[in-house]
Amino acid sequence: MKKNLWFLLLIGVELLHSESLGLQEAITQTIENHPDVKTFMLRIQQAKEGYAIAKADNRPQVNFSATYNPTQTYVLPMNGSFNTVDEDGWNVGITMRKKIWDFEKTSTLIKASKVDEDIAQLSLEEVKSLLAYKVKSLYKLMLVQQDSIHVRERDLETKEAFYAQAEALVKQGLKTKADSYRFRSAVYVAKERLSSAETLFKKAKYSLSLYMGKTISDEVKLNRSVLHNTLNVDLGLEEEILTLNPKIQKDTLAVKKSQLLHHSTKQANYGSIDVLSSRTHFDTLNSYNSSYVGVTYSVPIYSGGRMSAQEQEAKIGYQIANEQHDSDLIALKEELHALLMDIEQYQATIEARKSALASAKRAQEVIKARYNEGLTTYMEVLDNTTELLDAELALLQAYYSKSLAYDRVQYLKGAL
Repeated sequence: MKKNLWFLLLIGVELLHSESLGLQEAITQTIENHPDVKTFMLRIQQAKEGYAIAKADNRPQVNFSATYNPTQTYVLPMNGSFNTVDEDGWNVGITMRKKIWDFEKTSTLIKASKVDEDIAQLSLEEVKSLLAYKVKSLYKLMLVQQDSIHVRERDLETKEAFYAQAEALVKQGLKTKADSYRFRSAVYVAKERLSSAETLFKKAKYSLSLYMGKTISDEVKLNRSVLHNTLNVDLGLEEEILTLNPKIQKDTLAVKKSQLLHHSTKQANYGSIDVLSSRTHFDTLNSYNSSYVGVTYSVPIYSGGRMSAQEQEAKIGYQIANEQHDSDLIALKEELHALLMDIEQYQATIEARKSALASAKRAQEVIKARYNEGLTTYMEVLDNTTELLDAELALLQAYYSKSLAYDRVQYLKGAL
């Protein structure tokens, strides 16, 4: 009874010191803490301010002015001659200018600025999706390396047991020193590879902790089911991804923005109709008020080629945006189809490696018995041990590769 109590107590202490980390928790903490997310949130605010600046051009512009001259020469006609007087003077005034119509130049720029805000929002969603993909990759790499460590620990235990057995059989004169030396060499190799697996696990863990902004325990418990993703590949998957992909959506908005900017530069050639009003008080030799209200129409006649160059520049920008959209579309389709073929291949690989692992395990039982009876050599034992180890690690790698391909498809869809 006391032994059972001590056993339960030890389990409880281990659970207290262990740490469980789910994949979704890792993604959430990364998105909350990563500076890239904060940067793109600031860019959204920046785009909103740019939109506010653009809208301001369509609103009344009111300016206050004031002038004081300590001395100014005034000319006064008197009896057919001119007399001059030096006096101080000052004036204060307020002016207002409101755009009535500029042939949609300003309204088009406002629309283009609004598109910038939408692009910034999509960029934020894209960086979130990218971070989620990176976190999934690191999390699953930790999981694979953690399993790899366990496999290599078992492999080391097996080879140490064979080494100890060989040493005993050598003392009894049943085996040669070659058996002992070979097993000892295999033990050293197994230790080195176990150390390598532990290092790879720590590297992945440290990288994930940087993304999350949180220290992760060496004894962390990971969710093993995340390696067994499933993906329904149907006729609508490609269309769904082409519609939801943030990069393609951004390209579409970039084309729209370039089109608006091109239209705005063309409309600038027609000038602008503005209403002007002002009220100024002058206090010089005499004190009086001056008021002005009127409508002006200004149209550019010659700008040294600036406006035509700006129009051509905007037109080329529109063409570039179109070509970039088409190029990214081709690249997306190419990557998607390659991933789908990889997933299909990895599934076949998993089935083959499951069979290979089962065969290696059955062979190990037979070879162990034959070796103990002296019916086989240490070389066959080591070969089988290596085969079993490689089969377990290869199966892990196949699950990892398939899962990463699935995650990449989710990233292309813009999913978290």
